[in-house]
Amino acid sequence: MKISVGLYGTNAHRIALALIQGFNKHYSLFRETSKEAKTRFEKADWLGVHKAVKERIRFYDDRVNECVERLNTEFDASEIDQPTWQQVKLLYIGLLLNHKQPELAETFFNSVTTKILHRNYFHNDFIFVRPTVSTENIESDNTPTYRSYYAQDEGVRGAIHNIIKDFEWRRPFEDLERDVESVYQAILHHLTEMPAREVNFQIQVLGSAFYRNKAAYIIGKAINGAVEYPFAIPVLHSDDGKLFLDTILLDAWRIGLLFSLSRAYFMVEMEVPSGYVQFLRAILPAKPRSELYIMLGLGKQGKTMFFRDFIYHLHHSADKFIMAPGIRGLVMLVFTLPSYPYVFKIIKDVFGASKNMDRATVKKKFLMVKQVDRVGRMADTLEFSNVAFPLDRFNEEVMEELRTLAPSCFEIDGNTLIIKHIYIERRMEPLNIHLDRMERSNNTAGLEHAIKEYGSAIREMAQANIFPGDMLWKNFGVTRYGRVVFYDYDEIEYMTDCNFRQIPVAPDFETEMSGEIWYPVAKNDVFPEEFSTFLLCSPILRKVFHKHHKDLLSPQFWQTAQQKIREGHVEDFFPYPQEIRFSHIRDNAS
Repeated sequence: MKISVGLYGTNAHRIALALIQGFNKHYSLFRETSKEAKTRFEKADWLGVHKAVKERIRFYDDRVNECVERLNTEFDASEIDQPTWQQVKLLYIGLLLNHKQPELAETFFNSVTTKILHRNYFHNDFIFVRPTVSTENIESDNTPTYRSYYAQDEGVRGAIHNIIKDFEWRRPFEDLERDVESVYQAILHHLTEMPAREVNFQIQVLGSAFYRNKAAYIIGKAINGAVEYPFAIPVLHSDDGKLFLDTILLDAWRIGLLFSLSRAYFMVEMEVPSGYVQFLRAILPAKPRSELYIMLGLGKQGKTMFFRDFIYHLHHSADKFIMAPGIRGLVMLVFTLPSYPYVFKIIKDVFGASKNMDRATVKKKFLMVKQVDRVGRMADTLEFSNVAFPLDRFNEEVMEELRTLAPSCFEIDGNTLIIKHIYIERRMEPLNIHLDRMERSNNTAGLEHAIKEYGSAIREMAQANIFPGDMLWKNFGVTRYGRVVFYDYDEIEYMTDCNFRQIPVAPDFETEMSGEIWYPVAKNDVFPEEFSTFLLCSPILRKVFHKHHKDLLSPQFWQTAQQKIREGHVEDFFPYPQEIRFSHIRDNAS
């Protein structure tokens, strides 16, 4: 949106214009790096993919800080009076009336102004506590949000073929006719039989592919009569550099797992992000809009929407915040609201005696998790500052923990508890509690599944260049789909920064039996043989772990994983089971 500065004479006009210019610069850079994802995919530039994801995370804060500096330099923003700020907001709303990303621009306005204004201003007169501009049915100027396909002369197979061709990837397909037939047969198998085609039959596909790691995902839905069928098709590279369709996901819950916050964010080229979110919500109604924005790389918007939903929930509930179930951590104080599926984490003032680190180090670890490929094994967190909670919603145990362990992290202002820095993440059942429950109920199948998942989580994180550090059961959680996810980050390290060693042979029997360490140990030395001693005290758990993951107890696995990472190898991680991949189905058929 181009607006002549000469049209405006007052400070309020110029400030509003500076704010919208700051946002427009941010989103044009965001769109550009998202658009380049297609080129990175075509070139198989997998290291470039990870680099771009990491760099994109900084874009927003860089532009916000840049805009704050401009307002302070040009307008002495801290001295602006209340009536002027109110006028700035009203004029800013006017600039959003024909904007393609009004909801994002409102959030950008909040991000800038809350760095300048005192929290007494944090209400709807001065910032966007509630959204003002509707995002319904915003039309793109260039490409439509989705394309529609009709099975006429060429049938469903022809429509699928046209969908793939329209993405115009500059790499040949290994065998597109074979893959189209595989897609058709998978649909037929899923539906048992192909339903009669109604007059409104069409296939709608989002205009941009969703790029992540080494895959491009085609997201769409088929409409037939009153029924809608969602689908996602992952496109991958073969060993000889050609493209192929790996499978088709036809269950909404499987598609939803693609958008799990335990995975890296997508790169998607969108002029109208609200259109993409609206389309995704139609096929994933149980997925909060906040999480969809986050997975599209629009984290600040996701946080804004999450917090609006949270405040709404507080107004319509009466339960109190309690300490989260499970073993208390040495670094983080964790509480939860039973009626809301999230936990709230605060960095303590004083850590446990075994933790040799400070607050800044812990913050760096959490940022590190946002910047790496989480491969479905590390929980994402929403980070907030100066969050206001109703004081009367906290039970006395939580208040006592705050006063004792984190007194510098909060303040009380009347009936409000203000937490200065907090992390929020999806609540999961701690793995130690889950295992205990499986053992008490004699659920051997559930126990084996959890231990197998636990080892797989460690293995996959290692292949993604993350060493979890503290691998105790209590630091992992179990999702509602039975997947084990890591969520305690204060001791994580890059695999390439660790030194995995074999325990040296003791010089004599007496030394070995003494219980004292007879060999030098450096800061980042890791001895995988020791994992069994600390983790596998139960004979049942040890037997199951040895069955599936015994190699994790030797340095060879870790050293091999390190070497692959150093050589630039990027592992394949599939957010769906191997048995539904077309290659697996073809191999079994033959």
